[in-house]
Parts: sequence; structure tokens; C-alpha cells
Amino acid sequence: MQNKSQQLFTSFVVKTATTLLPFIQHCLNGISRSKAKSIMTGGGVRVDRAIVKQFDYELQPGMRVEISRRKPKNELSNKFVRIVYEDSQIIVIEKAIGILSMASMNHPYCVKTILDEYFRRTHQKCTAHVVHRLDRDTSGLLVYAKTQRAEQILENNWQSIVTDRRYVALVSGRMEEKAGVVRSWLKDNKAYFTYSSETDNGGKYAVTHFKTIKAADRYSLVDLKLETGRKNQIRVHMKDLNHPVCGDIKYGNGDDPIGRLALHAFRLNFFHPITSEPLRFETPYPKNFLSVFHPSADR
Repeated sequence: MQNKSQQLFTSFVVKTATTLLPFIQHCLNGISRSKAKSIMTGGGVRVDRAIVKQFDYELQPGMRVEISRRKPKNELSNKFVRIVYEDSQIIVIEKAIGILSMASMNHPYCVKTILDEYFRRTHQKCTAHVVHRLDRDTSGLLVYAKTQRAEQILENNWQSIVTDRRYVALVSGRMEEKAGVVRSWLKDNKAYFTYSSETDNGGKYAVTHFKTIKAADRYSLVDLKLETGRKNQIRVHMKDLNHPVCGDIKYGNGDDPIGRLALHAFRLNFFHPITSEPLRFETPYPKNFLSVFHPSADR
């Protein structure tokens, strides 16, 4: 007699390198992209026993993909958190704006509490360990450890484990440069306002690489790569360039065309803390980041 897991999932072995979405379509006799995506977002796809929801997840020959047409009963459904990838050691999520990565005195409800409740409901004997954060009003990708071992490895080796961590921002004004680097020392005052200095002010050295994706007279869309991960780094460095992030109440200029802090962590690539497997995750740019542009506004 088959166990419940075997009844729920049908197993396929990858023969040639491809990505997950077309592989699912092929395995299920050419079903539509929307139906294949629905299966994935419902937690109905596992790659080498780990649930994967990333449509362009890269597959290599020998990998085992398990597919179900049924949505698991214990799927996480929360307006603030979407699971992108999960295995026994880590979980990668996409965070919405309006929620903290971990609890504070004034805001006990956070991504960690959502994940801990999800783990309890799905009978997983673990809790979410925070290894990096996003500001309350920044959206995008985060990885949480599910074990102390994974947490320690990620925390102690973050700079070498993370191979690419990228943000996209909608900023005020037309960017003068196609690409460049901002370097400064960042230090908080007693009011927790971060100041930037070109010379050592006793703070932490910060480096941000930027590349202009799209520019018009009033706004620009910018790709930002962190060489260092300091508090408020991107927001302060864009202010240094006189192109603050739109919707930034603290470091901005009042420009708020889409009603939110226009900063999104769209890419997170890293080596798995236990298996050392290279993992690559990416989410689309938020649609409203592009809503301020029109064809004649392109550079």
C-alpha cells in the first residue's frame, strides 16, 4: 500500500538541463502556464524533496521533481508572506511591505511569528531563526534558518555564502550616471538617524553599487547591489546621490508617487548552509515601480 506522500506526488527525473515551469508543463502533457504556476504556488512541487515555488528554478540532470495537482491543506496563506522555497534547514520567503522581519517592542506581529505559526500548524519541530532583515516598508526576499546549525553557518559566513543580493528602487529625479559606486561611513545619532560621511566618522564603512535601469525626467529605476549590508545603507546612499528613494519618509524629499517606500529586494543568491548547493532566487519588480514611466519617458 502506498503511503500518503506517494499517493499525493508523481515523481519525474530530470534528463536535460531546464527550468522548473516548462518542465512541469512537459511532464503534465502541456498544461497551461497558469495551471502549472498554480500548482507551484500551492506548494505542489518538490525538487529533491524540497518544496520549490520559483518558476525559473534551474534543474540539472539527475534531479528528482515531484508534482501534485492537489493543493496541500496546510499551505501558508498570508498577505504579508509568500513561501518561495523550503527544505528541512531553511525557508526563503517574499515579504510584503508593512511588516517587520522580526518582532519589536511595539510590533510583536512579524514575519517570524507568521512562520513559527506555519511550522506549528504543519507539525514541523522548528522555529524561524532570523539571519538578515528588511525594513518594515521594504519588500522582497528573505531567508530564515529552521535549525540552529543552519543559523550559525549563515550568520558566521554571510559575506562568503551570499553570492548576489540585489535590490531595485524607484528614486526621485533623472539619474545622471548609468552606473557607479557610493562609498561612505554610516553612523547613527541618538535619534537613530543615520548620517553619511566621506571620511571615517567612527561609523561603519558602506559600499553600494548602482546601475540605472530606466530614467525619465521625474523618476529613475535603479538596480542596487550591496557590497556591505549596513542599516539604512541604500536609503542613505541614494540620498547622498541626491536621488532619494521615493516614499522614504525618513531620508526622502517628499516624493511619493506610488504610496510606499519604493525599495524591493528582488534577488538573493547564496550557497545552502548545509549542502553548499548554489541557490538562486529572484522576484519580478513590483508593477507599480514601473507605473510612473511611459514609452516617451525612456532615456
